[in-house]
Amino acid sequence: MPENISPEQYRAEIAELNHEVFRLSRQLEEQEKQSVIDAMPRRKDPFLNPTEYHESRDDYSKILPRITEPGCVVPLDPDKEERRRLKRCYAIGGGCMLAHFIVSDYVASALLTVIMVIIKKFNPDADAQVISQYVKASSILAGITMIVYVLANVGFGAVGMKLNGTKPSELIRTRNFSFGKAVQYCSIGLFILFTSTIATVLIENLFTKYGYTTDVIQTKGMAVSGIGKLIMIIYTCIGAPVTEEIFFRGMVLKSFSKASQRFGIFFSAVLFGLAHSNIPQFLLAFMVGVFLAHITLIHGSLIPAMIVHACVNTYSTIASELDLKGSALIIFNEIFIVLAMLGLVALLIFASKERLPATTPAQTRRGFSLAILTPLAALAFILQICYTLSLIFSSPFLDMIRTYL
Repeated sequence: MPENISPEQYRAEIAELNHEVFRLSRQLEEQEKQSVIDAMPRRKDPFLNPTEYHESRDDYSKILPRITEPGCVVPLDPDKEERRRLKRCYAIGGGCMLAHFIVSDYVASALLTVIMVIIKKFNPDADAQVISQYVKASSILAGITMIVYVLANVGFGAVGMKLNGTKPSELIRTRNFSFGKAVQYCSIGLFILFTSTIATVLIENLFTKYGYTTDVIQTKGMAVSGIGKLIMIIYTCIGAPVTEEIFFRGMVLKSFSKASQRFGIFFSAVLFGLAHSNIPQFLLAFMVGVFLAHITLIHGSLIPAMIVHACVNTYSTIASELDLKGSALIIFNEIFIVLAMLGLVALLIFASKERLPATTPAQTRRGFSLAILTPLAALAFILQICYTLSLIFSSPFLDMIRTYL
């Protein structure tokens, strides 16, 4: 300490310096925070696409780290590293689809075969066809179907989300959703059901002219027991809407929306339709799948899609279980038409406010053209198409287990 400065002056200068250091440190922290805030729009809107739902978009800096740098512009074509990271996301989605297909079809078939072998062992005099009909009509087939599909949907959905860095909590934080919107969306779902039903009849008439049928999933005589029916109703109206949304809108949509939400919407809807392995359900699943993916991105949550999915499935179940005839059927159909027309009005109102995201040239080069070059994604897509076509154009006699699962 200089001799001409008193201890009190020295301490005052030290305090002033400490205050200045503190002020500069706080200023530096604020600048760092601001730089992070300034970079977030680019992370959520890397392609400068105002039509996308940025709050539902993943952080693109995980795909292209330099997007946070000042003045960085996403190139028209992805470089090697960006391409590799995107293909990894697409591979995760495609790989989970393949695993889901194998487990839900062949593992379930194997389980049913084991059960029929056990039944045969305890009833050696029973005919194989009788055992097969018993398994189909009882709760066994329905129970295995529900268990296998629930486990496949939730299990592979969770695996895919984990590998792609999607937190399950992010999929239930619903934005701007109300009871009124739920009613509007459900009515739109019923209009889509009505439209797909008409389209299915027209396509079936066309196929019938050439000796084929699109109705390859024969459910007649399936789960006719009380417990069996109850299991099918629970799965169709609750289990499927919840678990399929976890898989298709929670995992598949997220996997294929990394670069383009529009591509993610349509590709996930196509895979959702193909997973049903028949044209009638493909038409409904594809059309409703586009709508479900759209509202998932709008609200950033699976909840609205689960509600609409449950509504559509419940109405279809009621229609099939009532088995109405004559005037009762006419009245029921008239009610359906009225609900569908209300749904059309709701759809027009919805479309006037919420449009599907557009895509930029740079996003186009990172969508289907890149996904189809990803082996697992391409294989999942092609295999589902081939499987569906094989059911339609193969011999009318199909193995019971393969048909119903």
